Amino acid sequence: MPVPRAPVVVSIGGSVLVTGEGDGPYFDRLAERLRRLGRAFPLAVTTGGGRTAREYIRLGRALGLTEFELDEIGIDVTRLHARILAARIGPPAPHRPPTTIADAVHEIHRGSPVVLGGTEPGHTTDGVAALLAVRLRAARVVNATNVAGIFTEDPRSHPRARRIERMSWAEFRGMVHRESSGAAGQEFLFDRTGAEALARARIPLAVVSGRDLDNLERAIRGRPFDGSRVEP
Repeated sequence: MPVPRAPVVVSIGGSVLVTGEGDGPYFDRLAERLRRLGRAFPLAVTTGGGRTAREYIRLGRALGLTEFELDEIGIDVTRLHARILAARIGPPAPHRPPTTIADAVHEIHRGSPVVLGGTEPGHTTDGVAALLAVRLRAARVVNATNVAGIFTEDPRSHPRARRIERMSWAEFRGMVHRESSGAAGQEFLFDRTGAEALARARIPLAVVSGRDLDNLERAIRGRPFDGSRVEP
């Protein structure tokens, strides 16, 4: 019997999914790619909340909601994005995305791809993707963002920012801890919990632009791609 291929986990940022420009056609093309890739090997996809979640979190914070409540609001938005993407992919993707990592593991053994949003307060969808990858013993995690990799500074506001092609896990963890505080709705490089989990499990991470679907597919398949790599 053929040996099953190792799973791949993809974390798609909400700032990639919903930009206000060409979102419908992008969802169509993304769903078609994920449907096809999910037939080739076990594939799990997490969806972020992006600016939609940040707007609701900003409103909730102004109204005096707690950080726990704000996290729950953000999770609701990520699950909405997951439901839209899963519905566009169609069967075998569950039309009601899993709400826990254990449920996602169960579903991926029934069919692929599986799409989910957030799971619990304190974990971003990057963190969910990382923890799911550890549970699945994934071959890699691909982080699809609104920039083309990991940069020395934010390339959207610093034109001279340099892309870092390869990083060790020690270097990446240091960068993540410097840039993130853990507050609900914060936009940052990667989740602290996720970075620690992937580093311990020695699972490679690829960071790519999520709107370049040809390049995203190469990264998912483990082929040469344009972006950044974090490796043991």
